[in-house]
Amino acid sequence: MRWFAGRGHRVTGIDRAPDAVAASAAFGQALQADIEQGAWPLMNGGAPQIFDALVVTNYLWRALMPTLIASLDEDGVLIYETFAAGNESVGRPSRPDFLLQPGELLDVCRSLHVVAYECGFLDQPPRFVQRIAALRTASGAATAARYAL
Repeated sequence: MRWFAGRGHRVTGIDRAPDAVAASAAFGQALQADIEQGAWPLMNGGAPQIFDALVVTNYLWRALMPTLIASLDEDGVLIYETFAAGNESVGRPSRPDFLLQPGELLDVCRSLHVVAYECGFLDQPPRFVQRIAALRTASGAATAARYAL
């Protein structure tokens, strides 16, 4: 949150840990919620609140994925990175419930325009991850070209 807020973006963060919420409150809206046991806290009249960008790191709750995709505005970007199968060989998390299977993140984002995707081992610290940057776009490659590096 700090990085985005420091560049002038309005930010909203969600965590179930009170200390994490307190630490991030200085940078924007910080909500304490257990989204695995309760309702998604960012609803607007029965529909998910819409965002220009969503950034998710080190978190996987499969039941939430359709809501996250539905929360992207047209031309919105999703940046997602979390642990993948294989991580059980180097540390935690190690339960399959918390590890993406091969190609799973690509499959979840099949309705989006994928700009970048990685799946593999990183050594600092040792972990297996999947990462994706994807756009919700009605205009296809023309919109994606605006985001090209």
